[in-house]
Amino acid sequence: MNPLFAGLMKEAAHLTRNGRLADATAAIQRALRQGTDLQPASPDVPVLSSPAADVIDIEARVVDVETAKPTGPHTAEQWTKGSFTHQGRTVDYKLFVPAGGASQSAMPRPLIVMLHGCTQDPEDFAAGTRMNEHARECGALVLYPEQAQRANGQKCWNWFKSQHQQRGRGEPAVLAALTLDIAVRYQADRSRIYVAGLSAGGAMAHVLGNCYPDIFAAVGVHSGLPHRAANDMMSALSAMRAGASAPLPDPGSVSPPVIVFHGDADTTVHASNGIAILAGAQPCEAIEGRTPGGTRYTRTLYAASPGRGDAEHWRVHGLGHAWSGGSTQGSYTAPHGVDASGEMIRFFLTHRLGPLAQ
Repeated sequence: MNPLFAGLMKEAAHLTRNGRLADATAAIQRALRQGTDLQPASPDVPVLSSPAADVIDIEARVVDVETAKPTGPHTAEQWTKGSFTHQGRTVDYKLFVPAGGASQSAMPRPLIVMLHGCTQDPEDFAAGTRMNEHARECGALVLYPEQAQRANGQKCWNWFKSQHQQRGRGEPAVLAALTLDIAVRYQADRSRIYVAGLSAGGAMAHVLGNCYPDIFAAVGVHSGLPHRAANDMMSALSAMRAGASAPLPDPGSVSPPVIVFHGDADTTVHASNGIAILAGAQPCEAIEGRTPGGTRYTRTLYAASPGRGDAEHWRVHGLGHAWSGGSTQGSYTAPHGVDASGEMIRFFLTHRLGPLAQ
């Protein structure tokens, strides 16, 4: 018997005797994966069954580090971590699954992909945005990919490099593949997949939305920049400091619905970048308001047009480079601002992909 297999089974027996059934199940599943060839997670996501799965010519590989697989209609809430490889690029992630959200008998759930900002990680971003709390209320899955420090010293998504701004290449490709893998394995509603992010994560969210409008039904950008705002570090710093010129869309391209939040006191990413994301869209209504905490905002609505979904732009007055309405338990948050997480989910759930995109 494989020593690792035997050790994992022994661990499972110990956990069972101590009443830790979910952990025991996870240990058994790890043992089975070690004792047998890995099988594909779905027909759409091929998986190799040998150590060669880590080399650059692989298609995709999933490794659950800790997991509790669905066992029935009353599956407990889960906060799991895992690792995913696609085209030789590996990304770790955390996944929030609300109670009942992973069971075979449950209705398909929405899936929200959350991309953290520089120096952040999934735990910090989840705590700061409170997105899991909002997702718990509406039954959504929330996926938090983590940028590796080996890919960027500050753990920023590389939104400003040309190889990471295209469909089928670089970070957009692995993030899209990870999203689809999670959607298949956790029976998410393929018509209700969304992506949002902060700062560099917001910029990458806009990249994903524009590169994969057949996957993401809507996009949320907080304190970010538009797709193709830069092509190297120098142009990125210029766009962040002074604002990006609106890039021309490709002929026949599709821009998904987008909700934008930006503080007008942001000294890290100039507030004009939020407007640049909506270049070419036609505003139809502007609403002035104030939060219970006293923060003023201007909410501008944009109508859908050919090749472009409808949009909202929230200009939060006095807000710096921080997630509006977030929690002090995370970094880069402004608790008294507009509840960006709640408004994003409200906006997201009004949009679905058409049947041809599924």
